Amino acid sequence: MVQDLCESGDKLLADETAKVFKKEKDMKKGIAFPTCISVNNCICHFSPLKTEPDLQLKDGDVVKIDLGAHIDGFCAVVAHTLVVGATKDNKVTGRKADVVLAAHQAAEAALRLVKPGNENFKVTEAIQKVAESYKCKPIEGMLSHQLQQHVIDGKKAIIQNPTEAQRKDHEKCEFDVHEVYAVDVLISTGEGKGREMDTRTTVYKLKKETIYNLKMKASRQFYSEVDKKCGTMAFSIRSFDDEKKAKMGIIECVKHLLIEPFTVLYEREGEFVAQFKFTVLLMPNGPMKITGLPFDETAFQSEFSVDDDEIKSVLASSASRKAAKKKKKKAEKATAEAAGDEDAAVDTSAAAAES
Repeated sequence: MVQDLCESGDKLLADETAKVFKKEKDMKKGIAFPTCISVNNCICHFSPLKTEPDLQLKDGDVVKIDLGAHIDGFCAVVAHTLVVGATKDNKVTGRKADVVLAAHQAAEAALRLVKPGNENFKVTEAIQKVAESYKCKPIEGMLSHQLQQHVIDGKKAIIQNPTEAQRKDHEKCEFDVHEVYAVDVLISTGEGKGREMDTRTTVYKLKKETIYNLKMKASRQFYSEVDKKCGTMAFSIRSFDDEKKAKMGIIECVKHLLIEPFTVLYEREGEFVAQFKFTVLLMPNGPMKITGLPFDETAFQSEFSVDDDEIKSVLASSASRKAAKKKKKKAEKATAEAAGDEDAAVDTSAAAAES
């Protein structure tokens, strides 16, 4: 059941982060984003409570697993898509294969383009081109954010499939060395537009920049507990001992914009959505991807492939820091050798002139 998997994911995040920096008693650590498991046409943020309708996974389901951890406010987030039962000998075909491969290739292109000196809209265009190659669409308006200490949605961001209004309003920015990004790619077989249904929102985040004097005692208590327990990190109502009190206290907080909801979104029934998210550090010698699982392309078979020459070139380039380092050393060696040859030529010319 999805609920059990979400609870297990959260427990794993809490248990593993508790094992590090044990001597730092005041250091906050744990969940940066609670475990969400969104299936098939559900786009994101499905993380059911004990008191809410659950979902049982079945063979052939397209499953997106999304979560994040933090230590002292420094976050690492990740999302991965798999198809239940898929193997090399039991390949996924059709639209499921198309959307998963599109999302994977788009994420790989983004990894190579999120580097110092590049602009965010260059990544936007690459994701769009990859999706179109597989006759799919990126989810409209979804953002990949810069990560900073205690901030999971920094000012710099990459937007997917923006409307004309979103493109006009979205700020152009350039990536800089030593920045950190959560690159989040969501691709759909449908029209690429998220919509709310009747699924309850269970994941939220505190908005400390908003000020309002809460009227209800339950709301004030809840807000105080969230601030102490979660700070600026995302949280699930599931993590509170008394779900009923939490549900009651959060209403006024959301109404007055003190707490921001992560709404559960859906594509049209019958469509499929795939997601890949990773955390990347922009190091001087190349991108350092610190989250993400290996992807087994042999379990997927599509009639489509990337057909844009520029994107093909991007995907063919290495995203490995070691490769980048070797390339740099090779260039330095060639420069040194060239300089040595020039010095030798100068010495020979000088000797000839003297004679």
